[in-house]
Amino acid sequence: MVSESDKKFQRYFSGAECIGDDFSKEQIIAWFDDEAEGYATLGAKNRNQYRYVYHAWNKKHGFSRLPNMRYKNVLGMGSAYGDEFYPIIDRIERITILDPSKHFETKEIKGVPIAYKNPNVSGEIPFEEGSIDLLTCFGVLHHIPNVSYVVKEFGRVLSSEGIALIREPVVNMGDWRKPRKGLTARERGIPVHIMEEAIAKSGLKILARTPCDFPILSRLSHLIGIHEPYNSNILVSLDMVLSRLFYYNTQYNRNGLLGRICPCSVFWVCKKTGRI
Repeated sequence: MVSESDKKFQRYFSGAECIGDDFSKEQIIAWFDDEAEGYATLGAKNRNQYRYVYHAWNKKHGFSRLPNMRYKNVLGMGSAYGDEFYPIIDRIERITILDPSKHFETKEIKGVPIAYKNPNVSGEIPFEEGSIDLLTCFGVLHHIPNVSYVVKEFGRVLSSEGIALIREPVVNMGDWRKPRKGLTARERGIPVHIMEEAIAKSGLKILARTPCDFPILSRLSHLIGIHEPYNSNILVSLDMVLSRLFYYNTQYNRNGLLGRICPCSVFWVCKKTGRI
């Protein structure tokens, strides 16, 4: 007989539900404690060796779609040292970064001041409604338990014309009940339908949806000595073409060789609509 816990796990593992979205306060705290230093511990806390490897990716799918304006208040979710903002740094006045790790704190990047805040375990973002002009969240939500609540907070804090740039893995990343090489303890992909339902309920409108992260391309680039494929404009463009061509399979748990020949992530550009 299959136990209730095993049934629940299978619903999570298949993508029918998103683990963490239905957690109690105590479960959220336990998750938060496990993930707080996860990214730093994987090697990012060594600033001398750290290198941000997604600039071309973010620029192609996100920053290039922004209106040509200056941004007074920018919020980075889990943005570490703030390197992700380099492509548009000359258009930013202030940056606030929500990150639980103390390893990343710096005062400025290229002359733009950065303030760091600890994220609330509850997922509540410590800003007033309508106070943020631009929000970035690149590969962070899949480390957070209560995804839908946090995305709803994106809609609350964004200004009337505010933009949110979100990039997340949308495939099963393996059994999180056991250690996985190169991954933190709790991270998992977010099913596309759950992510887009959360966006719709948050008062955000999807302006652009770009599948990306074609796994075969990444592996081949490493074999020929290109270790930062998403810092290459050419490879990012090729990745986009392949990802769109094979975006026939949006299942969360992808089995078999053919099932795995498809993009692993999606990049969303969202705008505040004001309707929740």
